[in-house]
Amino acid sequence: MPSFLLVLLLSIGSVQAPATLRIFGAVPHPLTITAVELTAMSRVKVTASAHDQTGIYEGVTIREILTLAGVPAGENLRGAELAKTVIVTGADSYRAAFGVAEFDAAFTDRLSILADRKDGAALTGNAAPFQLIVTGEKRPARWVRQVVSIEVRP
Repeated sequence: MPSFLLVLLLSIGSVQAPATLRIFGAVPHPLTITAVELTAMSRVKVTASAHDQTGIYEGVTIREILTLAGVPAGENLRGAELAKTVIVTGADSYRAAFGVAEFDAAFTDRLSILADRKDGAALTGNAAPFQLIVTGEKRPARWVRQVVSIEVRP
């Protein structure tokens, strides 16, 4: 096989789909958010530390994403809605579970964001394109990297 053809085939195989996040499950409005759409949403910055490294992460609150999917917030988060679980999954199938109230300012002062930037630059390596950052946790074990989905379960 000619070398230029091999290079062409390898480059075609390395083309990746745009980064997306799927929100689904027990939500009124399942949706998929692209990286471009995420950058257009209301953004926040948090300073957080993990593994003896501190950074300024930027992204969108998980609460805002859940609201877009129709998950009630604040005073409307009660009864069966309050009992829902949120599963955040990374590309490597790593998952972390949360109670829906853990993302609501009416219940907690902790802030959880879907970050796409750290220290002013896009996330890279095994964190990209999206990483869940949860402030106020003693261990970053629930900081899911390469987030691909958020599932809400009853």
